[in-house]
Amino acid sequence: METNRRWLAVAMIAPIAWGSTYFVTREWLPDAPVWGAAIRALPAGLVLLALVRRLPRGSWWWKSAILGTLNVGAFFVLVYAAAQLLPTSIASTIMATSSVAIAVAAWAILRERPGILRMLGAFVGIGGVALMLLGTATAVDPRGVIASIAAMAMSSVGFILAKRWNGEVGILPSTAWQLVFGGLALIPFAIVVEGPPPVVDGAGLAAYGYLTLVATALANVAWFAALKHLPSGTVGLIGLLNPVTGVLLGVLVAGEILEGRQLAGLALVLLGIAAPLALEGLLARRRRAHAAAVNPAPEPASVTGTT
Repeated sequence: METNRRWLAVAMIAPIAWGSTYFVTREWLPDAPVWGAAIRALPAGLVLLALVRRLPRGSWWWKSAILGTLNVGAFFVLVYAAAQLLPTSIASTIMATSSVAIAVAAWAILRERPGILRMLGAFVGIGGVALMLLGTATAVDPRGVIASIAAMAMSSVGFILAKRWNGEVGILPSTAWQLVFGGLALIPFAIVVEGPPPVVDGAGLAAYGYLTLVATALANVAWFAALKHLPSGTVGLIGLLNPVTGVLLGVLVAGEILEGRQLAGLALVLLGIAAPLALEGLLARRRRAHAAAVNPAPEPASVTGTT
């Protein structure tokens, strides 16, 4: 149980960091989504590649290409575009539907059946997401909504494929390769679509540094490590912290105002995360106690001697 708690804490790193990317991108970075994605991914991959010092071999050339597209290249562009088109709270809450999409993808690809409590928690969380989204008075750009939904669907499949394949090479090499591939693949498109790289000031450089090292390198390693050690549905449920982070940053830093409906939705999201994990822990303890009562440990044999 203690081990699960540690991996739950590791899993929380990624959605919290990812939830902050919407605010950072919107406030300090230029409207250049393809360059933004490339600048975020490639340096992060090179940092991890310098640590592992391994290149892909055999099937990992095409596996890295697939994962690099689903989890990095196309995904980062869509997230970057959504951050420019939508308010922080809305862009981050749409991604919360991945809590169900990841479980469905794991069921289809890994035959990993989702737990009932986790699925119920996910639907409660998504209900909270919908409540927050419906409660906003800000105009919603449909292009941003489409970009967010597409990013969510692609990454959900990519995450589960990574969970299936990462055991062959390890978390760090796999993450490094897909980030490098995704970043390199984006550069030609960035040049054609957006021209030369955008010029940023000191705040922009700091923002890119944060997105690269914390919200990409660290967050991706933590996420894939958690997927290795925890059920996919549990990790997807933890992903609901993404919209919580986005909403709280929007309120505390950007001055966005939440209405009563949005506050209720936020409470539902937190309930959807906490309740299934707490109930599953309680049921697991009861099962262990029942098993111990039914099958008590044998008493040690007594040692007798003769005189």
